[in-house]
Amino acid sequence: MGSIGGVRVALLSRRAVLSAVTASAVLVSSVSNLAAQAPAQVLPSWNDGPAKQAILDFIRATTEQSSKDFVPPEDRIATFDQDGTMWVEHPAYAQAMFALERVHVLAPQHPDWKDREPFRTVLSNNTAAIAKLSERDWAEIVFITHSGMSQAEFQDIAREWLATARHPRFKRLYTELVYRPMREVMELLRTNGFKTYIVTGGGQDFVRTYALRVYGVPPEQVIGSSLTTKYVMKGDTPEIMRLPKLFFDDDHAGKALGIDLFIGKRPYAAFGNSTGDQQMLEWTGAGAGARLKMLVHHDDAQREYAYGPAGGLPDTHVGTFSQSLMDEAKAKGWAVISMKNDWKRIFEFD
Repeated sequence: MGSIGGVRVALLSRRAVLSAVTASAVLVSSVSNLAAQAPAQVLPSWNDGPAKQAILDFIRATTEQSSKDFVPPEDRIATFDQDGTMWVEHPAYAQAMFALERVHVLAPQHPDWKDREPFRTVLSNNTAAIAKLSERDWAEIVFITHSGMSQAEFQDIAREWLATARHPRFKRLYTELVYRPMREVMELLRTNGFKTYIVTGGGQDFVRTYALRVYGVPPEQVIGSSLTTKYVMKGDTPEIMRLPKLFFDDDHAGKALGIDLFIGKRPYAAFGNSTGDQQMLEWTGAGAGARLKMLVHHDDAQREYAYGPAGGLPDTHVGTFSQSLMDEAKAKGWAVISMKNDWKRIFEFD
């Protein structure tokens, strides 16, 4: 996934020995169960093939205690990009659609917008003109629509929008457009002791409003682009206020930096779909032992979308999968997931 103007629009204590033994027993049991199940019962939305097998081989290699690549439970980290990796990102990122709608909502308070760019273009509803907005234009839109309120107020607004906003093609809530195969991978990794993180170029606080409900990922395991905030007192009540200034851009190299900053451990598995995820996969793959690096390739125009330009597919500024990224994936042994060939179904409602 990409960023717009540097802001992604979409922005225990254990009882020593006994607990350790118990945890190990549970994890060994999970691996044994995985091996014993029929292939159709594991990752049921996946077709049998190299991509599915790479996931299963990785889990066995990192969770079987007899394996040379065994990873202690406390180090089992898996990171997932969101837009284009976990749910639909075309024809525009969900958070970009949210920002555009917020311009219309706020316009009555800003009568000058009818003559001021980029707001004039947004209010015109001219999709061709909106598509030509620059990164600087998008940054201004995001700063205006995502700041000037508390964190709690922003998240309430985001939740309200997500409860009714529907995708222009599928006519479903954006939160229904999650890729079922990728949700199965998340669940399988968690069953086998992995902690799963969303690492997105999108807005951290936007994604945190639904990550637990949609992906089973708690807010503290969502890393994303974020605005600068300020602690203030409103009467006797403390508030965290959102300011119109970028704090952290969690895209491209920012993803590796964010993982190091907020997780403090290198992932053993990383999943992406675009050039914005390249450095996250490189960072993951630079570690020792078994490492799983996977990219979703959107090559199914009938069931979802087809874009690249890798593989000769149409070029796009949304979720760009360049040919150079495809070449790097092949050279470094990253697994490329063909949406068309590797997934039996894409959405829960299929």
